Amino acid sequence: MKRMIFKTRFILTAALAFVFAANALGQDLKSAILLTKSEQYDKAGEMLKQLIQKEPSNSKYFFYLGENYLLDYYSDTISNSLTEFTNLAKETFQKGITANPNDPLNYIGLAKVATYLNDLKTAEEMRTKARSYLLPYKNIKKMTPPAPDYAFALAKIAESFIKEGEVDTAAALPFIRQALKIDAKNPEIYLIAGDIYILAPDGSGAIKNYSMAQYYDPKSPTALMKQGNIYVRGKNLSAAIPLFEEAISIDPNYAPAYRELGELYWRAGRNEQSTTNYKKYIDLSKGNIPAQTRYVNSLFYAGDYDQVIKNVDEILAVDKSRPVMNRLAGYSSFELSAKNKSEDYSKALGYMEELFKALPEERILWKDHHYMARILVRKNQNYTKMVEELPALESQLAREKRNLAAATTPAAKAKIQPAVDDLTAKITALKANISNADKELDRAFSEFEKVSQMKPQDRGVLSEMATQYYFFRRYDKAAKTLARMIDPNDVKLEDLMQVGRAYYNGENYKTADSVFNDVIKRSPDYVPAYLWIARTYTKLDPDYKTGIARPKFEKLIQVAKADSLKYDSEMGEAFGYLGYYFSSKNDYGKAKEIYNRWINLNPNNKEQKIRAYNGLGVLELQAAGNEKTIEGRLAYLARSKDAYDKILELDPNNASAKNQLNYVRDFEAQVRKGINPNEIKGVISDSATKQPIAFASVRVKDTAAESRTNAKGEYKFEIPQSSEALIITAPGYQAKEVPVTKSRVYNIQLEK
Repeated sequence: MKRMIFKTRFILTAALAFVFAANALGQDLKSAILLTKSEQYDKAGEMLKQLIQKEPSNSKYFFYLGENYLLDYYSDTISNSLTEFTNLAKETFQKGITANPNDPLNYIGLAKVATYLNDLKTAEEMRTKARSYLLPYKNIKKMTPPAPDYAFALAKIAESFIKEGEVDTAAALPFIRQALKIDAKNPEIYLIAGDIYILAPDGSGAIKNYSMAQYYDPKSPTALMKQGNIYVRGKNLSAAIPLFEEAISIDPNYAPAYRELGELYWRAGRNEQSTTNYKKYIDLSKGNIPAQTRYVNSLFYAGDYDQVIKNVDEILAVDKSRPVMNRLAGYSSFELSAKNKSEDYSKALGYMEELFKALPEERILWKDHHYMARILVRKNQNYTKMVEELPALESQLAREKRNLAAATTPAAKAKIQPAVDDLTAKITALKANISNADKELDRAFSEFEKVSQMKPQDRGVLSEMATQYYFFRRYDKAAKTLARMIDPNDVKLEDLMQVGRAYYNGENYKTADSVFNDVIKRSPDYVPAYLWIARTYTKLDPDYKTGIARPKFEKLIQVAKADSLKYDSEMGEAFGYLGYYFSSKNDYGKAKEIYNRWINLNPNNKEQKIRAYNGLGVLELQAAGNEKTIEGRLAYLARSKDAYDKILELDPNNASAKNQLNYVRDFEAQVRKGINPNEIKGVISDSATKQPIAFASVRVKDTAAESRTNAKGEYKFEIPQSSEALIITAPGYQAKEVPVTKSRVYNIQLEK
């Protein structure tokens, strides 16, 4: 009998111990969930890990720990790595399934992870798996699992459709409705429903569900805070403040409400109250670094970049084991420099370099690569200016060296040498700066490429890349990036034209021509493509030797004349090329016909008419120079004067026409005297090969008087009286200025 009493007491004691232990563990789970809701993810995680250690077969602990990881990631997407946190969550959910394969919650957790990673197929598979453990029912009281657990799992399935502020309401809401039908008193289900409605967006539906959550759990501050956030979104701050304050009155230790009040007061310009609430938020979080990180994160999104940098520096001074803080400081330094239009991005670069140095590659976020690219690009904004400055300095140095070599006395050499030394030092320093900038820009574009690989669907990133490639004259890369943005199922002509123009600017003329011809195949009447094809062939024949651009411009005119007023600019460019082409071939009649067609193209386009008359005036002047008889010259000169007079009728202040008219009158006066004292001639050749340079320009400085060399490099024309200098230019050669003397022959050599 005693043995039976002892045995009964032992069983009762053991049973009571189990009940107390279960209650204790249940209370601990509630505490852990509350910590998660209070955004104290570190503490919640530690408590859940302890619960798992005590009861490793309880799959729910694994589920809540996995969710804690996911919520921790979304609390600070700047500092946290999606890959790292989803891996932790996935591993935890898998362990939960091992602990209890029949619990649907951990499958739902895996569905959430797959959704965040955009693996929608796996997400749906995991939801289906979870539902397979929610057995069909007829009587709610006899459900498996029990009704509250069953309803909660359905609500969590609905929640698994939420991703980055978006939700498929058609998929999610049926689960919510079924969950509430089974268990209409669970505040957690109403909170999830509110979260879905706010993303719908349906503010009234969200408030209704948050209010129901508050009704069934009056001691929970979460629903109040969520309602307050709705009013903040609607910029109704006065309605939000009482809700946050009520949340605090329910639970004075509910840290998120203080943070929300801090941000809200900051928006309202009530800085003192903002600081007080933020300080309370930090204090409640025991001043820990994760809480401070979230505070700094909120400062960043509020645009208070100075305070971000200040707080990060303070954190790093105390705890150097948090190199991730360099992220926010780097971002903020960049934004601050951009806001202040500063050219100094070295501080921002310093923070980002520390971040990249401290973190493994898998923890570097796409935003890190993006900011690093932007910082390096902004840091080197003067790159193109430096590149343009270098040849000018080198040309200046070459002149000074020639002067030094030509100096005949030590005194003369001593006078020139400092300039040579100074220019040499400048060029050396400039080359070093360009070389360093090239390296940094190479890295910038490498970072951009990493962003595009991590965010392949983000057209904004590709657009930014293409813009920067263009700015820094990396046209081939710009073209290829623009091509990546084209949707093969929806090809827009202007997108193709952008690609073609980029290849054109990069001097990849064959590829540019191919792209423009693709446009014409798609749209045979698309005039801009014909224009750019013609321009491309002009670049392939810069000296007009083969005339391969001629048929392209003629084709342009043929297509554009269907609406000549709309395309008068394109046709004007074609007439300008053809007029000059025929005049360079001494085909006076054809050139004159072209210029007259141009004049009559659009009676209302004054600028086009002026350009056409100018071409005609130059043509008549050129013909006068080629004419041998005085009478013939006078006739050409009269028509040239008439062309320039027409320009002055259209634009009385046209300085170029006035100068040309004066030159023609001076020429005419000389012709009438029967003398030609101002005729000069010569040969233009390559300084290295001594070969003649065809189609080189010989122009009188500060006038429009100009001639071009023939195939033998020869030129001959008359220059105005009192001309001071000749400017000689040719594609691929350095321009040269030669003083005009009493000599009538100027044989000039140009350097490559």
